[in-house]
Amino acid sequence: MNVTLKIRDFDDPTFDPFTVFDDSFGRHVDSPYPELAELGKQARVHPHEYRTLFGLAPDVTTADMPHFTVLGYELVQQIYSHPQIYSNKIFERMLGPGFGRTVTTMDAPEHTRYRRLFQQAFMPNVIARWGDGIVQPVADELVGSFMARGSADLVKEFTSLYPFHIIYRQLGLPPDDRQIFHKLAVALTVAGTNVEKAMEASAKLGAYYGALTEMRYERPGDDLVSLLTKIEVEGERLPKEILISFLRQLINAAGDTTYRATSNLLVALLTHPEQLDAVRRDRSLIPQAIDETLRWECIVMTGFRMALQDTELDGVRIPAGSAVEAVNGSANRDASRYSDPGRFDIFRKATSRHMAFAYGAHVCIGQHLARLEMTRALNSMLDRLPNLRLDPDMPPPRIFGCTMRHPEHIYVKFDA
Repeated sequence: MNVTLKIRDFDDPTFDPFTVFDDSFGRHVDSPYPELAELGKQARVHPHEYRTLFGLAPDVTTADMPHFTVLGYELVQQIYSHPQIYSNKIFERMLGPGFGRTVTTMDAPEHTRYRRLFQQAFMPNVIARWGDGIVQPVADELVGSFMARGSADLVKEFTSLYPFHIIYRQLGLPPDDRQIFHKLAVALTVAGTNVEKAMEASAKLGAYYGALTEMRYERPGDDLVSLLTKIEVEGERLPKEILISFLRQLINAAGDTTYRATSNLLVALLTHPEQLDAVRRDRSLIPQAIDETLRWECIVMTGFRMALQDTELDGVRIPAGSAVEAVNGSANRDASRYSDPGRFDIFRKATSRHMAFAYGAHVCIGQHLARLEMTRALNSMLDRLPNLRLDPDMPPPRIFGCTMRHPEHIYVKFDA
């Protein structure tokens, strides 16, 4: 890394995007599932913006669009399965001001063209190399920082740091500037309430990543940026604009979601100690524990699409240009697909594929890396924190939020 390459903080360095972001996803909501179940009994398609159903302010980027909230597994799957009707172009409004032209904002054939290039960076052999060379060392370092103490807050001391430290190493970013990168990355996602700050963050990250990619084109290393500059499929490479937009989005797409998913996995197992003991004894149960967690506590509750034409969904007319919100959380707790859906059970017989990573053409490209990171995190804790359990003298973990879900603290004890 050239030491002269420096990221710039906000013009107002006191701006706190973390609080803005946490407040925007419904900190006051303990659980959206009872209300979603009640709404589902009334109708599966509601002519309202999802956020407003829980008392949150509307998203300013889509304020001029009709909104429809869609519940239940069948209809959510239908939306994701028909991109020719339900388009990702809505993200040009929602994410475009911050991220730029990412693959998330694209439909086929453009989306297909660029996604196949990015997929080369997330092949099993590449992910396996990251697992041994980056993921495991980060997991061990973080656990090692508190393992001698006998107690910890696993959110503040592990999950909120873990995936971000992995990404910083993958990108080869300077350690001293990690907090600024994180601030700017989170600010990209607050365009729904503060477009000005999102655009400032976008410009500063864009300038940094633009200079970084130029350096990697000229002097490639073994980091992710270098890999992306070299990827080629049938003679085509990633345009610099698309690559920079992907890098802007990466810290949120890969870091924030994995932080929440890993936190939820730990809460699920620690609050069901008999299932935690089963996993401790038999690590082959970890994949199904991860999948059940992703179903039981959906990280990203809704997926957004825009209707490209007048259409009808479950008897409700949806005009062209409408914002359509597929509620992944309601699909994952649909009683017609899952028996006793509110119960966490790693031994549940899988009957339907959960929607935590969405579905169809835009299914999460980094899902295999997320699973690997969650697996390595859990194994590291079970190996190095004997008798891991909730701390009975501290408040129990509370998973909250209506658009994103995670706990603020996980207080634990273990044998030092």
